[in-house]
Amino acid sequence: MKISENTNIGLPLRNLIGLVAAIVMGAWFAFGVIERLNKLEPADHLFQADLLKKAEQEPKNLEMYMLIEHLASQIESIEKEIEASRYNKVNIDHLKEQMIAMQKIIDKLRNGTH
Repeated sequence: MKISENTNIGLPLRNLIGLVAAIVMGAWFAFGVIERLNKLEPADHLFQADLLKKAEQEPKNLEMYMLIEHLASQIESIEKEIEASRYNKVNIDHLKEQMIAMQKIIDKLRNGTH
């Protein structure tokens, strides 16, 4: 079989149209896939960059949260101490008043006046 530029091929028009349509659909599908990949690839890079940023910040955030929790527990204990101090001050003031009243009664008894 000799093939050259002048070789004639007998092909029905319906088959030729079918081949052209198949080639066009294949090209359309291939370009669609490439376009979809081109859209997804930058989104993937951005997603990975966000993950890297989060990974870099995570230990710092955890440390800050731990410090905040520690400080919150210290503040709670200080508030309890302040409440206890207020209660103690009220008790001390009340006991002072009672001592003054008792001293007056003792002075009256010493002097013999009732």
